[in-house]
Amino acid sequence: MNIVTEANIAGQPIQEKPRARPVRMIRWFIVVGVLLALLVGGLVWFNSFRGQMIAQFFANNKPPPTPVTVADAKSEVIPNLLTAVGDLAAVHQVNVTPDVSGRITDIMFTAGATVKAGSPLVQLFDAPDQGDLASFKAQAIGAQLALDRAKQLAARQFGPQSTVDAAQATYDQASAGIAKTEAIISQKLVRAPFDGELGVRHVEVGQYLTAGTQIVSLTDLSTLYANFTVTEKDSAALKVGQTVRIVVDAYRDRNFEGKITAIEPQIATDTRNIRVQATIENPEHILKPGMFTTTTVVLPEKPAVVTVPETAVDYTLYGDAVFLVTEKKADDGKTSLVVVRTFVVTGNRVGGRVEILSGVKPGDRVVAVGQIKLQSGAAVAISPDPTPPIPATPPRY
Repeated sequence: MNIVTEANIAGQPIQEKPRARPVRMIRWFIVVGVLLALLVGGLVWFNSFRGQMIAQFFANNKPPPTPVTVADAKSEVIPNLLTAVGDLAAVHQVNVTPDVSGRITDIMFTAGATVKAGSPLVQLFDAPDQGDLASFKAQAIGAQLALDRAKQLAARQFGPQSTVDAAQATYDQASAGIAKTEAIISQKLVRAPFDGELGVRHVEVGQYLTAGTQIVSLTDLSTLYANFTVTEKDSAALKVGQTVRIVVDAYRDRNFEGKITAIEPQIATDTRNIRVQATIENPEHILKPGMFTTTTVVLPEKPAVVTVPETAVDYTLYGDAVFLVTEKKADDGKTSLVVVRTFVVTGNRVGGRVEILSGVKPGDRVVAVGQIKLQSGAAVAISPDPTPPIPATPPRY
């Protein structure tokens, strides 16, 4: 079949038509590029607009000032105190024991009773000693009669002087036996060596005691020793006669006062501490030997120092600091109160106030309550609430 003879065919050879696709592709890329540029530009504009609006929002919506309670730094003379720990000891305390061995026949005291010096406490079996005493007394009577007769005969020169000397020796021997036996009998009646309070009884009637066995404890509570130690550095400030105040856990709300009566002349080589002893009067007998004490020595007064409430100091690992309240003037002329964190050097703490050695001047206003959420430069408002009471007493459990 001849292709040129087919119907509807011009009879010319078939040729490829020119393509228009490259022009369309370029237009497509241009359109896409314009759309991407518009999209990126819109995103950039949106981010910039959002940042401006956020900045404008925070600029126009500042948080309200933090309410705080302020206090003024004062220049005052505070007590010069030296604090240490120690314990109490009795001036007179002993475990009552017998001097000789024997069986208990009578107990003449009640545990916990108050006794006077010389009061009988325990009687040991002394019947044999009483018999020896009666024998020595009889011998002494006979020896006395023989001595008197010998002296009369010798005075009339009817007897030799040797007879008088022998009678005198016999009498002296009998008297010595009496004295020895009476001493043994007195040892078997155990008495209180001084006034005081008895403790718990450790013996029973019929019990055989050896010499030195504890019967009961006896303590004089009218006067106690407060023993404590201070460092070698602080020992130079101590003198006999200085006032001492002690506090015990059993009576935390009370101070007991006494005087330093003895200072150890030697410093311990292992701890570099020196032992100090004060005497405390205890008329109510409420202090007990062995109690743990917090001891405060009243030293001579120091010059006036700057103090702030103890609650105003922020103690951190980076140092102690306070928040000073200052006035800040804005561009529009208005003033506001802001706080500035200021590091300080603290000293002693007495009566709810802290000694400030540097960093604060008298008259400066510091934040006493409410500084937990503060930072340097924060705006504050003075609260009408009063400052904490001084001293700020922590709760006791």
